[in-house]
Amino acid sequence: MILDSLHSAFLLLVSWDAEMIEIVAVSLRVSCASTLVAALVGVPSGVVIALNRFPGKRLCLTVLNTLLALPTVVIGLLVYSFISRRGVFGPLELLYTQKAIIIGQVILIIPVVTTLTIAAISRIDRRYRRTALTLGATSVQMGWVILKEARFGVMAAVIAAFGRVIAEVGISMMLGGNAKGFTRTMTTAMALEYDKGEFVLAIALGAILLTFAFSINLMFHFLQGRIRGDDV
Repeated sequence: MILDSLHSAFLLLVSWDAEMIEIVAVSLRVSCASTLVAALVGVPSGVVIALNRFPGKRLCLTVLNTLLALPTVVIGLLVYSFISRRGVFGPLELLYTQKAIIIGQVILIIPVVTTLTIAAISRIDRRYRRTALTLGATSVQMGWVILKEARFGVMAAVIAAFGRVIAEVGISMMLGGNAKGFTRTMTTAMALEYDKGEFVLAIALGAILLTFAFSINLMFHFLQGRIRGDDV
């Protein structure tokens, strides 16, 4: 059965099945959108937190590190309570849409982007900051200089966040509803096919997901290599 399923999945891949392409497209659409929004929020937040001292900074870092382990089911329940018909944002009719998935995924990966950005900024020699300020740079200009020096680490943070959401299933299932052609992602489709006892599409999507995961990790290790090369 396994060999037959693998063979059928291979044929499905090479034939570029329309349903499979549609599922992959939805996954990429929501994952890229959520990663972009999280990067726009998380990167500046990480820079500000890393470069400034303020009361409660240690607590802030502890909260961010704790949120890294936040289960997707908890996020799904939290967002569901706000966007369901009885929720505060119920009139917006966001539930079971791609926007709902994006909202949940953004909440999931903002701590990832922020925490890894803080780590990347913290690796930069403090002499860069002092030199920039000595030359008359403003706080914003100094932050931009530091961000450019930590660019590979920040890019690695964004890549890691994308890898987190492309393989996420709980939020997509709870907030998207797994509607065919609209909110069905690779992971939710794989779960559905497994429940139906049909493994061909699930194996094909799994192969695509593994390819994405391998590519993401390859880029991540490449950027890590660049970071270490800059440190030498």
